[in-house]
Amino acid sequence: MFAMKLTLILLGALLYLFGTGCWFFWTGPYLLDTGTTEALLYAFGGTCTWLLTTFGVAVQIIKTARPTAGGR
Repeated sequence: MFAMKLTLILLGALLYLFGTGCWFFWTGPYLLDTGTTEALLYAFGGTCTWLLTTFGVAVQIIKTARPTAGGR
């Protein structure tokens, strides 16, 4: 069971890092260089999505590390 959890954690981390790299080094700059209003709105939406995903990952890590921190 430990190997399965470790595999899922590593897969999630790899996908998150891959998505972050693609966004900041490929898709995001391309949208900003295009300069149209539609591309800029997509860039803004993508950045908001990335921020929400990052916040969710941080909350998940904190809740996993300290499952009783919020409850009494």
